[in-house]
Amino acid sequence: MRSLRSSLLSCTLALAMVGCSSEKPAPVAQIPEVGVITVTAQVVPYTFTFVAQTESSRQVEIVARVAGFLDRIAYAEGDFVKEGQTLFQIDPKPFKAQLEAAQGELGAQKARLATAKANLARVKPLAEQNALSQADLDRATGDFEAATASVYSASAKVREAELNLGYTTIQAPLSGAASRALQREGAYVGASADTAKLTYVAALDPIWVTFSVSQNQVARLKEMVAKKLLTVPGNEHFEIELVLPDGRAFPHRGRINFSDPSFSKETGTFMIRASVPNPDRELRPGMFVTANVIGAERPSAIVVPQLAVQQSPKGNFVVVANAENHAELRPVIVGTYVNDKEIVVEQGLKSGDRVIVDGLVRVVPNAPVKPTPLTAPAAKPAAAAAVSATATAAK
Repeated sequence: MRSLRSSLLSCTLALAMVGCSSEKPAPVAQIPEVGVITVTAQVVPYTFTFVAQTESSRQVEIVARVAGFLDRIAYAEGDFVKEGQTLFQIDPKPFKAQLEAAQGELGAQKARLATAKANLARVKPLAEQNALSQADLDRATGDFEAATASVYSASAKVREAELNLGYTTIQAPLSGAASRALQREGAYVGASADTAKLTYVAALDPIWVTFSVSQNQVARLKEMVAKKLLTVPGNEHFEIELVLPDGRAFPHRGRINFSDPSFSKETGTFMIRASVPNPDRELRPGMFVTANVIGAERPSAIVVPQLAVQQSPKGNFVVVANAENHAELRPVIVGTYVNDKEIVVEQGLKSGDRVIVDGLVRVVPNAPVKPTPLTAPAAKPAAAAAVSATATAAK
């Protein structure tokens, strides 16, 4: 009987051992490996961006200075003209006749002056010898002085006639783009203010760029400088970089040459103007461009790759490997872009924090991670949606 019980117990233990050996062991959870970068404070440029408009640095209205019939338009409308190039020609014949008449009058007055001078030369010695009366001397002296004054007057009329004749040929006072002609050949121009306007010429090199700065922007700038979050160049010598409407950067940079001393009562802004070289005349007056004011710097900025910054319903955040090597969702406030790949973090990070930029798809909030330092940012676009979903689930 005892031997039977022993046999049954042995069989039961054997079956139990067989049954236990057939069960699979529980899997061991693996800690995901992630790539991290350790952020440090660094000096980065700070760029102010404004919507700006171009204008000519020198725009001159071309008007007729004498009245007459317009003979011809001597330039291609809308084309670039050079200084001294003829733009319009007014009929010069009446002014040539006036010049000839003035020259004739000058000749007559010079003849009178010669006669008066000779007469004075004869009368003066005779009057000194009392051969002629003092009245004769005074009369001769007066005739000479009157003839001299008449010569001066006639000479002035000749110069005036020459000027008027010269004004019939209207030349460009500067090199620039000439607008359309406001008067046509055969029109009588110069008789009134409306008919005197012919066109305008606008200088293109250099070209001016104007933009407005608000009171809030000025206050923000002063606050950042006072808190030493921002440094500006000496004498505020900022450079101006333009971005064209198609997104291209204009190859030439300019400098600020004027700032309005007072704010506008209507808009609460003040105007700033910069002069930008435009040797290829690519920029034309009236264009809208983006003006980047370059020269300021952030002396201790925290910069992270743009793809490391994710979004949630509560705002932006990054994933940090904390001191316990756990994935921590860190809310941040971002600032300006440094380049096409990096962005400044205003608040939420400090030097020494390890930001996860690679392997975000394998990260679970507050779960252990195995951080591996990266030499360069390598965040993957596919990680963004995964981490956003993880953050939503973690809430």
